[in-house]
Amino acid sequence: MSGPAVHPVEVPPPTTDAAPPTVRMKDVQGMAGTTGALFLRLCQFVFAAVSLCVMATTSDFPSVTAFRYLVAAVGLQSLWSLSLALADVYALLVRRSFRSTGVVSLFAIGDGITSTLTFAAACASAGITVLIGNDLDKCNLNHCTRFISATAMAFLSWFAVSPSFLLNFWSLASR
Repeated sequence: MSGPAVHPVEVPPPTTDAAPPTVRMKDVQGMAGTTGALFLRLCQFVFAAVSLCVMATTSDFPSVTAFRYLVAAVGLQSLWSLSLALADVYALLVRRSFRSTGVVSLFAIGDGITSTLTFAAACASAGITVLIGNDLDKCNLNHCTRFISATAMAFLSWFAVSPSFLLNFWSLASR
């Protein structure tokens, strides 16, 4: 009779419950902490600051609520954009990008709020400038060209905020 044969069996590697390594998304220009984001932030700041300065130099902007709202919105937009531009400069100097979910969500929420406020203020101011210029024909009594240029700068600031918001939101949603 023959006996049972024992064959050596290789021990399987120990199993761990750790998740497989994830692939990190490359930094897309325009996301927080990149040179594209710094460029967008500087454009936002410049357009909002120019809109604020042009509107503040007129003597009769406080008489219209929409213009006061525009001054408040672009003032907030300029502060927000300048602070995030400084954060982007820091990130570029230390050669790190913002990957923390909390920081990216703060940027996305802040961009969403400030862009909505800036867009609403620019739309309200555009409506008032059309009313003053075209419907009432009182441009010679008011600073219509200043109002129009301040409103245009607010729209340009909004156009620069929109990609920042979308890219930060996309980065947050893709986690």
